[in-house]
Amino acid sequence: MTFHSPAHQAVDPVKLDKLAEVAVKVGLRLERGQELVITSPIAALPLVRLITRHAYIAGAALVSTFYSDEETTLARYRYAPDESFDRATDWLYDGMAKAYGKNAARLAISGDNPMMLAAQDPAKVARANKANSIAYKPALEKISNFDINWNIVSYPNPAWAKQMFPDDPEHVAVEKLANAIFTASRVDVEDPIAAWAEHNANLARRSSWLNAERFSALHFTGPGTDLTVGLADGHEWHGGASTAKNGITCNPNIPTEEVFTTPHALRVEGHVSSTKPLSHQGTLIDNIQVRFEGGRIVEAKATNGEEVLKKVLDTDEGARRLGEVALVPHSSPISASGVLFYNTLFDENASCHIALGQCYSKCFLDGASLSQEQIKAQGGNSSLIHIDWMIGSGEVDIDGVRPDGARVPVMRKGEWA
Repeated sequence: MTFHSPAHQAVDPVKLDKLAEVAVKVGLRLERGQELVITSPIAALPLVRLITRHAYIAGAALVSTFYSDEETTLARYRYAPDESFDRATDWLYDGMAKAYGKNAARLAISGDNPMMLAAQDPAKVARANKANSIAYKPALEKISNFDINWNIVSYPNPAWAKQMFPDDPEHVAVEKLANAIFTASRVDVEDPIAAWAEHNANLARRSSWLNAERFSALHFTGPGTDLTVGLADGHEWHGGASTAKNGITCNPNIPTEEVFTTPHALRVEGHVSSTKPLSHQGTLIDNIQVRFEGGRIVEAKATNGEEVLKKVLDTDEGARRLGEVALVPHSSPISASGVLFYNTLFDENASCHIALGQCYSKCFLDGASLSQEQIKAQGGNSSLIHIDWMIGSGEVDIDGVRPDGARVPVMRKGEWA
């Protein structure tokens, strides 16, 4: 497919340029003299070019982009020898970690076909993911520890668009997805920068209230859910713009509707059911139901994708524990759209959610100064994975539990109380 095809022409160039500008000025807040590392599907080349232009205008010292491609990814599963699936490009990730260690910013463009690996051997997919996670860990730690300013935005890849809107011609599907991305990313307004400033202020107010309450736990109740999520000692709520250890205040996720913090890895009890499907590495995992004891998932099932779910949970010890809990009102713009994006960046912002695996060190008071041992001692989880899945809806209530056991309504029927 050329980049002059009807599908790509269906993307509004003015709004795409606004998205690129927001990625640099709001998402990254790139500083003059910083290098920028971009990862992107090759289908998102039009957005990469615009982001690169805005990055250099902002004073970037160097922009380096690494592309992925669906056909070359699938070629590995079709033709590579079996031992290939226990290998990963550790040399590349070592280089990225070195770049981040020298204060390079990082930007990821999301937009892969969510069902790209749906027809591949789940065991090979799991092995490749594990090898990749191990190799990526040195670079991922720079991101999860919030050492640098980083950001994720999305591009309407035609394969992704057709997954969402299968009954429409490709160019119509792309236009629908593009418009949904632009709306969720707040770039379909006259002044996106001002819109983001107002949105960040609203999320900051929510975070400040939660931080002032100092809850010891959250209690979720709803259909198929009775879950108590203990919160890590010295946890801190964040939402919207946050300041990285390098001193730059950035918006890591565009879009974002959540306020989030770190659960205590050993203090999660009860059962919970997913309220939206989880699209993971080409598999749609639906109707997830798990039970926690002592912070660990001891039972797990799903009506679809159960085998993949269980392989994820067996990644390592931390994969069965929580690294994040996030609150999103049911009336969020992404939820109100009624669209399933098959993309966690969007779907997690339609619903309250929890994440299996690695915690964020920034979600602790004075997190920048804490060692990994201190984070663990305060309840932070460690894992090779970080996978969000949705547990909120218009039927879910949430109470904040104070250390003395007193309860405070936080959400009622999916809305802030």
